[in-house]
Amino acid sequence: MRDGVRIRGMFRVRLVEQKGRIVGDSGWRKNRVPNEGLDDYLTRLLSASASSKQISRMMLGTGGLLATDATALPGELNTATYTRTTVTVSIVASSAVEFQATFSSGSSHITASVALSNIGIINDTTSAGTIFAGNTYTSSAWNTNQSVQVSYRITFA
Repeated sequence: MRDGVRIRGMFRVRLVEQKGRIVGDSGWRKNRVPNEGLDDYLTRLLSASASSKQISRMMLGTGGLLATDATALPGELNTATYTRTTVTVSIVASSAVEFQATFSSGSSHITASVALSNIGIINDTTSAGTIFAGNTYTSSAWNTNQSVQVSYRITFA
């Protein structure tokens, strides 16, 4: 008998002007899960390890592809101005969880236009933590009058 569970992740990044008009949309894209993400979030959680981690933040960056051994998001926007954002979590079905976040223009996430090109979900508010998943997408200019709305879905099937 062969039973198996596949883990699939998809994300969508949208740029939205202050009046609600969508000016950029990555569409749904596949994610990558680095080795540490599997270990810290899934293996340790299933073994009831005290060192297991749970996703609490989303991050954006200007860098390239997330490597399989990545411990950081390339080009992460994480300074006093650029910050990780708290996620809202919902169960989509018995086999899927979705994380949503909005990087609001009113929260001063940026002070000048930035070329966004990657995303990640993580467990920490600062520059520390372990990335669960992330990936790149076609670069988009994020302007100071725009918000970024992100959905990240992990499915077990």
